[in-house]
Amino acid sequence: MENSFAITTTFIAYLILMLAIGVIAYQRTKNSSDYFLGGRSLGPWPAALSAGASDMSGWLLLGLPGYAYAAGIEAFWLAGGLLVGTWLNWLINAKRLRTYSITTDALTLPEFLSRRFNDKSKMIQVISAFFILLFFLFYTSSGLVAGGKLFETVFGLDYTTAVVIGTVCVVSYTLFGGFLAVSWTDLVQGLLMAAALMIVPIAAMEGGFSDLGGQLENINPELLTLWNDSKGEPLSAIAIISLVAWGLGYFGQPHILARFKATRTNKDLTTARRIAVIWTALSMLGAMLVGIVGLIYVNNSGVTVDDGEKIFMLLVNSLFHPVIAGILLAAILAAVMSTADSQLLVSSSALAEDFYKQVFKQDASSEEIVMVGRIAVIGISIVALVLAMTPDSSVLGLVSYAWAGFGAAFGPALILSLYWARMNRNGALAGILVGGVTIVVWKQLSGGWFDVYEIVPGIIFSTISIVVVSMLTGEPEESVKAQHAKFEKQLVELD
Repeated sequence: MENSFAITTTFIAYLILMLAIGVIAYQRTKNSSDYFLGGRSLGPWPAALSAGASDMSGWLLLGLPGYAYAAGIEAFWLAGGLLVGTWLNWLINAKRLRTYSITTDALTLPEFLSRRFNDKSKMIQVISAFFILLFFLFYTSSGLVAGGKLFETVFGLDYTTAVVIGTVCVVSYTLFGGFLAVSWTDLVQGLLMAAALMIVPIAAMEGGFSDLGGQLENINPELLTLWNDSKGEPLSAIAIISLVAWGLGYFGQPHILARFKATRTNKDLTTARRIAVIWTALSMLGAMLVGIVGLIYVNNSGVTVDDGEKIFMLLVNSLFHPVIAGILLAAILAAVMSTADSQLLVSSSALAEDFYKQVFKQDASSEEIVMVGRIAVIGISIVALVLAMTPDSSVLGLVSYAWAGFGAAFGPALILSLYWARMNRNGALAGILVGGVTIVVWKQLSGGWFDVYEIVPGIIFSTISIVVVSMLTGEPEESVKAQHAKFEKQLVELD
Protein backbone atom coordinates (compact mmCIF):
# COMPACT_ATOMS: atom_id res chain seq x y z
CA MET A 1 0.00 0.00 0.00
CA GLU A 2 2.85 2.35 0.96
CA ASN A 3 4.65 1.53 -2.29
CA SER A 4 1.58 2.25 -4.37
CA PHE A 5 0.98 5.56 -2.56
CA ALA A 6 4.57 6.73 -3.12
CA ILE A 7 4.51 5.89 -6.82
CA THR A 8 1.07 7.44 -7.29
CA THR A 9 2.21 10.65 -5.57
CA THR A 10 5.25 10.85 -7.82
CA PHE A 11 3.13 10.40 -10.94
CA ILE A 12 0.67 13.09 -9.88
CA ALA A 13 3.51 15.53 -9.17
CA TYR A 14 4.99 14.79 -12.60
CA LEU A 15 1.67 15.36 -14.38
CA ILE A 16 1.11 18.63 -12.51
CA LEU A 17 4.54 19.83 -13.71
CA MET A 18 3.68 18.96 -17.33
CA LEU A 19 0.30 20.70 -17.11
CA ALA A 20 1.94 23.79 -15.61
CA ILE A 21 4.27 23.95 -18.60
CA GLY A 22 1.22 23.64 -20.85
CA VAL A 23 -0.48 26.59 -19.14
CA ILE A 24 2.61 28.79 -19.49
CA ALA A 25 2.90 27.86 -23.17
CA TYR A 26 -0.81 28.60 -23.67
CA GLN A 27 -0.22 32.17 -22.55
CA ARG A 28 2.47 32.55 -25.23
CA THR A 29 0.43 30.97 -28.05
CA LYS A 30 -1.18 33.78 -30.03
CA ASN A 31 -1.50 32.49 -33.61
CA SER A 32 -1.14 29.40 -35.81
CA SER A 33 2.63 29.90 -36.20
CA ASP A 34 2.96 29.84 -32.41
CA TYR A 35 0.64 26.83 -32.04
CA PHE A 36 2.18 24.67 -34.77
CA LEU A 37 5.86 25.82 -34.74
CA GLY A 38 6.33 27.75 -31.49
CA GLY A 39 7.07 30.97 -33.39
CA ARG A 40 10.33 29.41 -34.66
CA SER A 41 11.94 30.19 -31.30
CA LEU A 42 13.57 26.91 -30.14
CA GLY A 43 17.15 26.96 -28.92
CA PRO A 44 19.53 24.01 -29.49
CA TRP A 45 18.72 22.09 -26.29
CA PRO A 46 14.91 22.03 -26.61
CA ALA A 47 15.21 21.45 -30.37
CA ALA A 48 17.58 18.48 -29.94
CA LEU A 49 15.86 16.82 -26.98
CA SER A 50 12.38 17.53 -28.30
CA ALA A 51 13.32 15.86 -31.61
CA GLY A 52 14.84 12.91 -29.75
CA ALA A 53 12.08 12.48 -27.20
CA SER A 54 9.31 12.80 -29.79
CA ASP A 55 11.18 10.32 -31.99
CA MET A 56 11.87 7.56 -29.49
CA SER A 57 8.48 7.30 -27.76
CA GLY A 58 7.42 4.44 -25.51
CA TRP A 59 9.28 1.95 -27.70
CA LEU A 60 12.61 3.20 -26.28
CA LEU A 61 11.68 2.06 -22.77
CA LEU A 62 9.40 -0.82 -23.76
CA GLY A 63 9.94 -2.00 -27.35
CA LEU A 64 13.76 -1.82 -27.60
CA PRO A 65 14.43 -3.34 -24.13
CA GLY A 66 11.88 -6.03 -25.00
CA TYR A 67 13.71 -6.77 -28.25
CA ALA A 68 17.12 -6.92 -26.51
CA TYR A 69 15.54 -9.14 -23.82
CA ALA A 70 14.51 -11.61 -26.53
CA ALA A 71 17.37 -11.26 -29.04
CA GLY A 72 20.43 -10.04 -27.10
CA ILE A 73 23.27 -8.38 -29.03
CA GLU A 74 21.28 -8.69 -32.26
CA ALA A 75 19.48 -5.49 -31.15
CA PHE A 76 22.66 -3.53 -32.01
CA TRP A 77 21.73 -3.78 -35.72
CA LEU A 78 18.54 -1.88 -35.02
CA ALA A 79 20.13 0.62 -32.63
CA GLY A 80 23.09 1.24 -34.96
CA GLY A 81 20.83 1.95 -37.91
CA LEU A 82 18.80 4.40 -35.85
CA LEU A 83 21.87 6.22 -34.54
CA VAL A 84 23.32 6.71 -38.02
CA GLY A 85 19.89 7.76 -39.29
CA THR A 86 19.60 10.37 -36.54
CA TRP A 87 22.96 11.88 -37.41
CA LEU A 88 22.32 11.92 -41.17
CA ASN A 89 18.87 13.45 -40.77
CA TRP A 90 20.27 16.41 -38.82
CA LEU A 91 23.20 16.70 -41.21
CA ILE A 92 21.30 16.42 -44.51
CA ASN A 93 17.86 17.90 -43.80
CA ALA A 94 17.99 20.30 -40.86
CA LYS A 95 19.50 23.54 -42.21
CA ARG A 96 18.05 23.21 -45.68
CA LEU A 97 14.53 22.45 -44.46
CA ARG A 98 14.55 25.30 -41.95
CA THR A 99 15.80 27.74 -44.58
CA TYR A 100 13.45 26.55 -47.32
CA SER A 101 10.42 26.62 -44.99
CA ILE A 102 11.25 30.29 -44.30
CA THR A 103 11.62 30.95 -48.03
CA THR A 104 8.20 29.42 -48.69
CA ASP A 105 6.63 30.63 -45.41
CA ALA A 106 5.34 27.11 -44.75
CA LEU A 107 4.28 25.80 -41.34
CA THR A 108 3.59 22.13 -42.11
CA LEU A 109 5.45 19.55 -44.20
CA PRO A 110 2.56 19.14 -46.71
CA GLU A 111 2.35 22.93 -47.02
CA PHE A 112 6.09 23.13 -47.66
CA LEU A 113 6.00 20.50 -50.41
CA SER A 114 2.98 22.17 -52.01
CA ARG A 115 4.59 25.62 -52.05
CA ARG A 116 7.98 24.26 -53.07
CA PHE A 117 6.47 23.12 -56.38
CA ASN A 118 3.77 25.79 -56.70
CA ASP A 119 1.04 23.15 -56.68
CA LYS A 120 -2.08 25.17 -57.52
CA SER A 121 -4.26 22.04 -57.39
CA LYS A 122 -3.27 21.49 -53.72
CA MET A 123 -3.12 17.73 -54.43
CA ILE A 124 0.33 17.39 -52.83
CA GLN A 125 -0.90 19.06 -49.66
CA VAL A 126 -4.13 17.07 -49.38
CA ILE A 127 -2.59 13.65 -50.20
CA SER A 128 0.33 14.31 -47.85
CA ALA A 129 -2.12 15.20 -45.09
CA PHE A 130 -4.02 11.96 -45.75
CA PHE A 131 -0.89 9.83 -45.28
CA ILE A 132 0.06 11.80 -42.15
CA LEU A 133 -3.34 11.09 -40.61
CA LEU A 134 -3.28 7.42 -41.67
CA PHE A 135 0.15 6.56 -40.32
CA PHE A 136 -0.02 8.76 -37.24
CA LEU A 137 -3.14 6.93 -36.08
CA PHE A 138 -1.00 3.78 -35.78
CA TYR A 139 1.96 5.69 -34.33
CA THR A 140 -0.13 7.48 -31.71
CA SER A 141 -1.96 4.30 -30.79
CA SER A 142 1.43 2.65 -30.12
CA GLY A 143 2.11 5.32 -27.52
CA LEU A 144 -1.26 4.78 -25.94
CA VAL A 145 -0.59 1.02 -25.80
CA ALA A 146 2.68 1.78 -24.00
CA GLY A 147 0.85 4.05 -21.58
CA GLY A 148 -1.76 1.36 -21.00
CA LYS A 149 0.92 -1.23 -20.19
CA LEU A 150 2.52 1.24 -17.78
CA PHE A 151 -0.63 2.03 -15.79
CA GLU A 152 -1.74 -1.59 -15.93
CA THR A 153 1.55 -2.84 -14.48
CA VAL A 154 2.17 -0.08 -11.93
CA PHE A 155 -1.33 0.46 -10.58
CA GLY A 156 -2.98 -2.85 -11.42
CA LEU A 157 -5.63 -1.07 -13.47
CA ASP A 158 -7.78 -2.71 -16.10
CA TYR A 159 -6.03 -2.25 -19.47
CA THR A 160 -8.92 -0.28 -21.00
CA THR A 161 -9.06 2.11 -18.05
CA ALA A 162 -5.27 2.48 -18.15
CA VAL A 163 -5.27 3.47 -21.83
CA VAL A 164 -8.03 6.04 -21.31
CA ILE A 165 -6.13 7.66 -18.40
CA GLY A 166 -2.94 7.83 -20.47
CA THR A 167 -4.80 9.44 -23.37
CA VAL A 168 -6.34 12.11 -21.15
CA CYS A 169 -2.89 12.95 -19.75
CA VAL A 170 -1.42 13.56 -23.21
CA VAL A 171 -4.35 15.43 -24.71
CA SER A 172 -4.68 17.81 -21.76
CA TYR A 173 -1.53 19.89 -22.30
CA THR A 174 -1.23 19.38 -26.09
CA LEU A 175 -4.74 20.80 -26.49
CA PHE A 176 -3.88 24.15 -24.96
CA GLY A 177 -0.16 24.76 -25.18
CA GLY A 178 0.52 23.56 -28.72
CA PHE A 179 4.09 23.33 -30.02
CA LEU A 180 5.72 25.28 -27.19
CA ALA A 181 4.11 23.06 -24.55
CA VAL A 182 5.14 19.98 -26.50
CA SER A 183 8.76 21.16 -26.96
CA TRP A 184 9.30 22.40 -23.40
CA THR A 185 7.83 19.26 -21.88
CA ASP A 186 9.93 17.18 -24.30
CA LEU A 187 13.07 18.86 -22.95
CA VAL A 188 12.21 17.72 -19.41
CA GLN A 189 11.04 14.31 -20.58
CA GLY A 190 14.07 13.69 -22.79
CA LEU A 191 16.43 14.29 -19.87
CA LEU A 192 14.33 12.04 -17.64
CA MET A 193 14.26 9.23 -20.22
CA ALA A 194 18.03 9.27 -20.74
CA ALA A 195 18.71 9.39 -16.99
CA ALA A 196 16.35 6.48 -16.29
CA LEU A 197 17.86 4.32 -19.04
CA MET A 198 21.37 4.81 -17.67
CA ILE A 199 20.51 4.53 -13.96
CA VAL A 200 18.50 1.28 -14.12
CA PRO A 201 21.11 -0.99 -15.79
CA ILE A 202 23.96 0.55 -13.75
CA ALA A 203 22.06 -0.10 -10.53
CA ALA A 204 21.32 -3.65 -11.64
CA MET A 205 24.95 -4.36 -12.52
CA GLU A 206 26.11 -3.04 -9.15
CA GLY A 207 23.64 -5.44 -7.59
CA GLY A 208 25.43 -8.50 -8.92
CA PHE A 209 25.08 -8.43 -12.70
CA SER A 210 28.53 -7.13 -13.56
CA ASP A 211 29.63 -10.16 -15.60
CA LEU A 212 27.05 -9.68 -18.33
CA GLY A 213 28.90 -11.67 -20.99
CA GLY A 214 29.47 -14.72 -18.82
CA GLN A 215 25.93 -14.78 -17.48
CA LEU A 216 24.41 -14.29 -20.94
CA GLU A 217 26.55 -17.15 -22.25
CA ASN A 218 25.20 -19.40 -19.51
CA ILE A 219 21.64 -18.52 -20.51
CA ASN A 220 22.14 -18.72 -24.28
CA PRO A 221 25.52 -18.14 -26.01
CA GLU A 222 23.68 -17.13 -29.20
CA LEU A 223 22.60 -13.91 -27.47
CA LEU A 224 26.22 -12.74 -27.66
CA THR A 225 26.60 -12.77 -31.44
CA LEU A 226 25.59 -10.21 -34.04
CA TRP A 227 25.33 -12.81 -36.78
CA ASN A 228 22.98 -15.45 -35.32
CA ASP A 229 19.50 -15.19 -33.89
CA SER A 230 18.62 -16.46 -30.41
CA LYS A 231 17.98 -19.96 -31.81
CA GLY A 232 21.45 -20.18 -33.33
CA GLU A 233 20.27 -19.71 -36.91
CA PRO A 234 22.40 -17.32 -39.02
CA LEU A 235 20.76 -13.94 -39.55
CA SER A 236 19.74 -13.61 -43.17
CA ALA A 237 20.61 -10.64 -45.35
CA ILE A 238 16.90 -9.76 -45.28
CA ALA A 239 16.90 -9.67 -41.48
CA ILE A 240 20.03 -7.49 -41.22
CA ILE A 241 18.89 -5.10 -43.95
CA SER A 242 15.48 -4.82 -42.28
CA LEU A 243 16.99 -3.93 -38.91
CA VAL A 244 19.53 -1.39 -40.20
CA ALA A 245 16.93 0.13 -42.55
CA TRP A 246 15.05 1.59 -39.60
CA GLY A 247 17.54 4.46 -39.84
CA LEU A 248 16.12 5.40 -43.26
CA GLY A 249 12.83 6.37 -41.66
CA TYR A 250 14.15 9.56 -40.08
CA PHE A 251 14.15 11.55 -43.31
CA GLY A 252 10.35 11.56 -43.54
CA GLN A 253 9.08 11.85 -39.95
CA PRO A 254 6.91 15.04 -39.80
CA HIS A 255 7.09 15.37 -36.00
CA ILE A 256 10.92 15.28 -36.04
CA LEU A 257 11.26 17.53 -39.10
CA ALA A 258 9.05 20.13 -37.40
CA ARG A 259 11.85 20.71 -34.84
CA PHE A 260 14.20 21.73 -37.64
CA LYS A 261 11.73 24.32 -38.90
CA ALA A 262 11.07 25.64 -35.40
CA THR A 263 14.72 26.19 -34.42
CA ARG A 264 15.82 29.77 -33.77
CA THR A 265 18.80 29.96 -36.17
CA ASN A 266 20.74 27.73 -38.57
CA LYS A 267 23.81 27.94 -36.31
CA ASP A 268 21.76 26.51 -33.44
CA LEU A 269 21.11 23.42 -35.57
CA THR A 270 24.81 22.45 -35.52
CA THR A 271 24.85 22.44 -31.72
CA ALA A 272 21.48 20.71 -31.63
CA ARG A 273 22.77 17.94 -33.92
CA ARG A 274 25.61 17.11 -31.53
CA ILE A 275 23.28 17.07 -28.53
CA ALA A 276 20.75 14.91 -30.35
CA VAL A 277 23.30 12.30 -31.48
CA ILE A 278 24.86 11.99 -28.00
CA TRP A 279 21.42 11.73 -26.37
CA THR A 280 20.33 9.06 -28.86
CA ALA A 281 23.50 7.01 -28.39
CA LEU A 282 23.26 7.04 -24.59
CA SER A 283 19.54 6.34 -24.56
CA MET A 284 19.67 3.37 -26.92
CA LEU A 285 22.70 1.88 -25.19
CA GLY A 286 20.82 2.13 -21.90
CA ALA A 287 17.70 0.60 -23.41
CA MET A 288 19.59 -2.42 -24.72
CA LEU A 289 21.36 -2.87 -21.38
CA VAL A 290 17.98 -2.81 -19.65
CA GLY A 291 16.82 -5.73 -21.80
CA ILE A 292 20.01 -7.75 -21.36
CA VAL A 293 20.32 -7.12 -17.61
CA GLY A 294 16.60 -7.83 -17.27
CA LEU A 295 17.02 -11.24 -18.89
CA ILE A 296 19.79 -12.12 -16.45
CA TYR A 297 17.71 -10.88 -13.51
CA VAL A 298 14.70 -12.96 -14.55
CA ASN A 299 16.89 -16.03 -15.07
CA ASN A 300 18.58 -15.65 -11.65
CA SER A 301 15.51 -14.75 -9.63
CA GLY A 302 13.03 -17.16 -11.15
CA VAL A 303 10.54 -14.35 -11.81
CA THR A 304 8.24 -14.93 -14.78
CA VAL A 305 7.61 -12.22 -17.37
CA ASP A 306 4.56 -12.56 -19.59
CA ASP A 307 5.59 -9.66 -21.85
CA GLY A 308 9.25 -8.79 -22.58
CA GLU A 309 8.25 -5.17 -23.21
CA LYS A 310 7.54 -4.81 -19.47
CA ILE A 311 11.11 -5.68 -18.39
CA PHE A 312 12.05 -2.05 -17.61
CA MET A 313 9.11 -1.79 -15.21
CA LEU A 314 10.00 -5.09 -13.56
CA LEU A 315 13.59 -3.99 -12.88
CA VAL A 316 12.53 -0.61 -11.52
CA ASN A 317 9.99 -2.11 -9.13
CA SER A 318 12.49 -4.74 -7.97
CA LEU A 319 15.61 -2.60 -7.49
CA PHE A 320 14.50 0.81 -6.25
CA HIS A 321 12.73 2.50 -3.34
CA PRO A 322 9.09 3.34 -4.25
CA VAL A 323 9.77 7.08 -4.51
CA ILE A 324 12.74 6.55 -6.85
CA ALA A 325 10.77 3.87 -8.70
CA GLY A 326 7.96 6.38 -9.22
CA ILE A 327 10.37 8.88 -10.78
CA LEU A 328 11.95 6.25 -13.03
CA LEU A 329 8.59 4.84 -14.10
CA ALA A 330 7.50 8.38 -14.90
CA ALA A 331 10.17 8.19 -17.62
CA ILE A 332 7.91 5.75 -19.49
CA LEU A 333 5.05 8.18 -19.16
CA ALA A 334 7.47 10.87 -20.39
CA ALA A 335 8.37 8.76 -23.42
CA VAL A 336 4.73 8.12 -24.23
CA MET A 337 3.67 11.72 -23.74
CA SER A 338 6.63 13.25 -25.58
CA THR A 339 5.83 11.36 -28.76
CA ALA A 340 2.06 11.16 -28.65
CA ASP A 341 1.77 14.91 -28.07
CA SER A 342 3.97 15.65 -31.10
CA GLN A 343 2.01 13.22 -33.25
CA LEU A 344 -1.31 14.68 -32.20
CA LEU A 345 -0.02 18.17 -32.94
CA VAL A 346 1.28 17.27 -36.42
CA SER A 347 -1.96 15.40 -37.18
CA SER A 348 -4.06 18.33 -36.03
CA SER A 349 -1.98 20.72 -38.16
CA ALA A 350 -2.52 18.43 -41.16
CA LEU A 351 -6.27 18.53 -40.60
CA ALA A 352 -6.42 22.27 -39.89
CA GLU A 353 -3.84 23.73 -42.28
CA ASP A 354 -3.79 21.13 -45.05
CA PHE A 355 -7.40 19.89 -45.15
CA TYR A 356 -9.69 22.46 -43.57
CA LYS A 357 -7.96 25.58 -44.87
CA GLN A 358 -7.20 24.23 -48.35
CA VAL A 359 -10.40 22.32 -49.06
CA PHE A 360 -13.10 24.00 -47.00
CA LYS A 361 -12.16 27.57 -46.05
CA GLN A 362 -9.10 29.15 -47.63
CA ASP A 363 -9.74 32.52 -45.95
CA ALA A 364 -9.89 31.04 -42.44
CA SER A 365 -8.28 33.28 -39.82
CA SER A 366 -5.27 32.24 -37.76
CA GLU A 367 -7.44 31.99 -34.64
CA GLU A 368 -9.93 29.76 -36.45
CA ILE A 369 -7.15 27.44 -37.63
CA VAL A 370 -5.88 27.08 -34.05
CA MET A 371 -9.41 26.25 -32.87
CA VAL A 372 -9.83 23.63 -35.61
CA GLY A 373 -6.42 22.23 -34.68
CA ARG A 374 -7.47 21.84 -31.05
CA ILE A 375 -10.69 20.11 -32.02
CA ALA A 376 -8.66 17.81 -34.29
CA VAL A 377 -6.42 16.85 -31.34
CA ILE A 378 -9.47 15.51 -29.52
CA GLY A 379 -10.90 13.73 -32.57
CA ILE A 380 -7.64 12.06 -33.59
CA SER A 381 -6.90 10.95 -30.03
CA ILE A 382 -10.30 9.24 -29.83
CA VAL A 383 -9.64 7.24 -33.02
CA ALA A 384 -6.12 6.31 -31.82
CA LEU A 385 -7.65 5.29 -28.49
CA VAL A 386 -9.96 2.84 -30.25
CA LEU A 387 -7.00 1.32 -32.14
CA ALA A 388 -5.08 0.95 -28.87
CA MET A 389 -7.77 -1.05 -27.10
CA THR A 390 -6.18 -4.43 -27.87
CA PRO A 391 -3.94 -5.36 -24.89
CA ASP A 392 -1.84 -7.77 -27.01
CA SER A 393 -0.71 -5.01 -29.36
CA SER A 394 3.07 -4.79 -29.73
CA VAL A 395 4.49 -1.30 -29.28
CA LEU A 396 7.39 -2.05 -31.63
CA GLY A 397 5.06 -3.60 -34.22
CA LEU A 398 2.75 -0.58 -34.36
CA VAL A 399 5.68 1.83 -34.54
CA SER A 400 7.40 -0.10 -37.35
CA TYR A 401 4.41 0.26 -39.69
CA ALA A 402 3.97 4.00 -39.12
CA TRP A 403 7.74 4.63 -39.22
CA ALA A 404 8.01 2.93 -42.61
CA GLY A 405 4.99 4.82 -43.90
CA PHE A 406 6.43 8.23 -43.18
CA GLY A 407 9.93 7.30 -44.25
CA ALA A 408 8.82 6.09 -47.67
CA ALA A 409 6.07 8.63 -48.37
CA PHE A 410 8.05 11.74 -47.43
CA GLY A 411 11.76 10.89 -47.09
CA PRO A 412 12.77 10.73 -50.78
CA ALA A 413 10.39 13.56 -51.73
CA LEU A 414 11.81 15.85 -49.05
CA ILE A 415 15.51 15.16 -49.65
CA LEU A 416 15.23 15.54 -53.42
CA SER A 417 13.10 18.69 -53.04
CA LEU A 418 15.86 20.26 -50.93
CA TYR A 419 18.74 19.32 -53.25
CA TRP A 420 17.49 18.68 -56.80
CA ALA A 421 16.42 21.77 -58.72
CA ARG A 422 15.11 19.65 -61.64
CA MET A 423 12.43 17.93 -59.52
CA ASN A 424 8.91 19.05 -60.37
CA ARG A 425 5.40 18.90 -58.96
CA ASN A 426 4.44 15.68 -60.77
CA GLY A 427 7.55 13.91 -59.50
CA ALA A 428 6.83 14.96 -55.92
CA LEU A 429 3.24 13.76 -56.12
CA ALA A 430 4.30 10.44 -57.67
CA GLY A 431 6.94 9.87 -54.98
CA ILE A 432 4.54 10.51 -52.11
CA LEU A 433 1.84 8.28 -53.59
CA VAL A 434 4.14 5.42 -54.61
CA GLY A 435 6.01 5.48 -51.29
CA GLY A 436 2.86 5.48 -49.15
CA VAL A 437 1.01 2.87 -51.22
CA THR A 438 4.07 0.57 -51.33
CA ILE A 439 4.13 0.44 -47.52
CA VAL A 440 0.45 -0.47 -47.29
CA VAL A 441 0.70 -3.17 -50.00
CA TRP A 442 4.10 -4.65 -49.03
CA LYS A 443 2.92 -5.06 -45.44
CA GLN A 444 0.33 -7.58 -46.65
CA LEU A 445 2.89 -9.74 -48.52
CA SER A 446 5.23 -12.40 -47.15
CA GLY A 447 7.84 -14.93 -48.24
CA GLY A 448 11.35 -14.40 -49.65
CA TRP A 449 12.21 -10.77 -50.25
CA PHE A 450 8.67 -9.78 -49.32
CA ASP A 451 9.79 -10.34 -45.73
CA VAL A 452 12.20 -7.39 -45.91
CA TYR A 453 11.09 -4.38 -43.85
CA GLU A 454 8.65 -2.49 -46.07
CA ILE A 455 10.54 0.80 -45.74
CA VAL A 456 13.28 -0.54 -48.06
CA PRO A 457 11.12 -1.12 -51.18
CA GLY A 458 9.04 1.93 -50.25
CA ILE A 459 12.02 4.28 -50.39
CA ILE A 460 13.48 2.63 -53.51
CA PHE A 461 10.22 2.79 -55.49
CA SER A 462 9.46 6.32 -54.27
CA THR A 463 12.89 7.60 -55.34
CA ILE A 464 12.66 5.95 -58.76
CA SER A 465 9.19 7.35 -59.37
CA ILE A 466 10.27 10.90 -58.44
CA VAL A 467 13.23 10.85 -60.81
CA VAL A 468 11.44 9.13 -63.71
CA VAL A 469 8.26 11.20 -63.55
CA SER A 470 10.17 14.47 -63.12
CA MET A 471 12.33 13.72 -66.17
CA LEU A 472 9.36 12.66 -68.31
CA THR A 473 7.05 15.59 -67.49
CA GLY A 474 9.20 18.59 -68.29
CA GLU A 475 11.15 21.12 -66.28
CA PRO A 476 9.65 22.97 -63.29
CA GLU A 477 7.92 26.30 -63.82
CA GLU A 478 10.08 29.42 -63.95
CA SER A 479 8.64 30.61 -60.63
CA VAL A 480 9.69 27.32 -59.01
CA LYS A 481 13.21 27.67 -60.42
CA ALA A 482 13.40 31.26 -59.16
CA GLN A 483 12.25 30.21 -55.70
CA HIS A 484 14.88 27.47 -55.53
CA ALA A 485 17.58 29.96 -56.54
CA LYS A 486 16.35 32.33 -53.80
CA PHE A 487 16.55 29.47 -51.29
CA GLU A 488 20.15 28.63 -52.23
CA LYS A 489 21.11 32.29 -51.75
CA GLN A 490 19.27 32.52 -48.43
CA LEU A 491 20.95 29.31 -47.23
CA VAL A 492 24.38 30.95 -47.65
CA GLU A 493 23.21 34.14 -45.90
CA LEU A 494 21.68 32.34 -42.91
CA ASP A 495 24.75 30.14 -42.44
